[in-house]
Amino acid sequence: MIHSLAPAMSNQLQNTSSLSTAATWNLLDVRNSSPVRTADLRPMPVSPWDIALCVTGTLISCENAIVIAILFYTPTLRAPMFILIGSLAFADLLAGLSLILNFVFIYMLNTEVVTLISVGLLIAAFSASVLNILAITVDRYLSLYNALTYHTERTVTFTYVMVVLIWLVGIVLGLLPVLGWNCIQDEASCSICRPVTKNNAVVLAVTFLLVFALMMQLYLQICKIAFRHAQQIAVQHQFMAISTTKGVSTLSVILCTFAACWMPFAMYSIVADSSYPMIYTYATVLPATCNSVINPIIYAYRNPDIQKSLWLACCGWVPSNFSLRPRTSSDV
Repeated sequence: MIHSLAPAMSNQLQNTSSLSTAATWNLLDVRNSSPVRTADLRPMPVSPWDIALCVTGTLISCENAIVIAILFYTPTLRAPMFILIGSLAFADLLAGLSLILNFVFIYMLNTEVVTLISVGLLIAAFSASVLNILAITVDRYLSLYNALTYHTERTVTFTYVMVVLIWLVGIVLGLLPVLGWNCIQDEASCSICRPVTKNNAVVLAVTFLLVFALMMQLYLQICKIAFRHAQQIAVQHQFMAISTTKGVSTLSVILCTFAACWMPFAMYSIVADSSYPMIYTYATVLPATCNSVINPIIYAYRNPDIQKSLWLACCGWVPSNFSLRPRTSSDV
């Protein structure tokens, strides 16, 4: 759903530029044999917003690459929740790399085909990221609702099915612009994120709102179950009650962070179009991408098992004051 608006800025600059500027290039032979237009080869002023998105993409990639490496090289981290965390980390990693590639493509190889591919990667990656967050919420709900049967082979199979469905949906959504669902031939129908059409952007935004509503409903059910369990736990099991309460508070942070990052962009996608000032789009896009920066902190680096693996990988030892408490079904 995220795409840099530098191409739109480029089109404005190209419309106001003179032919004499292009003639100053000593690339006649290259241009005659290259499919890239002369105007595309002309230097383009770099937007600070695009630089910010590229830096954000780099940070996203580094954070999530570490998470994936830890999960891959630690055989004990194969529980359903770690499968979903790994899928989320891979989606965010792909989103970060797509932001970097998007920046490179815009300022070095700005063609229609490359633009469609870049947009497709961004839509697929961020769609998979949002759906993985929903899947983690579903997993947390099932871990409390079916606490006795949660740690079974059936749960693992269900988790893999969810991951496959998530990536199938993400890939299909990412392919839509490439397959013709774009506004390249009709600029008037463009959304705030060219070349996604206004109708497609609205559909994606409404889908996000439905996902958020489902997450909210699951969150409310988790709160009810968790507090009911906490009331039923005896005094000697106070640790488990604290653990359950911590899991609920973590879900609160997840939900608020998710809404704060994505809600402005989703609402703006519904009400705005390509005629609106680009600075407003950048101002809503950047927080949405920052959600992929926050995800590994919330889901991965706070987990004691991942923390232990990170200590061992970086230092070869675990601090003596490090407390690796038992993992419970309410942990996120």
